[in-house]
Amino acid sequence: MEKVKRIVEMLNIKNETISIMESCTGGYLVNEITNVETASNILKFSAVTYSNEYKIKLGVSKETIDKFTVYSKETSKEMAKAISDYTKSDYGIGITGKLNKEDKNNLEGKNNEVFYTIYDKRNNQYYSFNILVKNEKREDNKKDVVNDLVNSLYKILK
Repeated sequence: MEKVKRIVEMLNIKNETISIMESCTGGYLVNEITNVETASNILKFSAVTYSNEYKIKLGVSKETIDKFTVYSKETSKEMAKAISDYTKSDYGIGITGKLNKEDKNNLEGKNNEVFYTIYDKRNNQYYSFNILVKNEKREDNKKDVVNDLVNSLYKILK
């Protein structure tokens, strides 16, 4: 992805870092970032947290998950901030949602809605988005979510 390369370049130029907590995208975003040769300069940490347990262990409050569900803007915001705080990164990204599949452990929420938040630590600013996925194949839905997120992140960094 050409925009991912430009994002890595922009973060390198600004001497800024990023960390990511992904759930439904399962590492798709961090894979795209690490395909860029200079990613090691800007990427501090990435975690794939499929379970509520590990979201909580990394700093998402159980109360937020209980009140708003794990599939919510509020949870994606806490994921983004928690991963930024945990790694002392300039930017944190949190991604949570369902990719056209029911979750027997978390029945709430739409089965085709994904939430992501980009947290800018320096300005204490949250940028939250949601996307409805429509593909049958999980990989296609992951790609759509990451493309949307990359476009949003590019605009924020520009």
